[in-house]
Amino acid sequence: MQTTVTFKQIDPSSSLKSYVQKKLDKFDKMLESPAEAYVVLSVEKIRHIAEITLVCDKVKIHAAEESESMYSSIDALMDKIRIQIKKNKEK
Repeated sequence: MQTTVTFKQIDPSSSLKSYVQKKLDKFDKMLESPAEAYVVLSVEKIRHIAEITLVCDKVKIHAAEESESMYSSIDALMDKIRIQIKKNKEK
């Protein structure tokens, strides 16, 4: 999966990038064709926000999550994406 990670108002971190990539690699099996993922990680005061747009063929999935920790935001975001992928596969 081709992944683009963008950092807004937060220092770029290779550990966050690799964490996101590791989580997204699990979705390759669920998707039927190659996909592109655009991830935006940002911080606003005490809110850590993770957003993703996943494009696969004609399907476009968008989700966002915020919490007090960037890693927990990413985990919750991946759960949302997993649910949306399952819903799209059932259609």
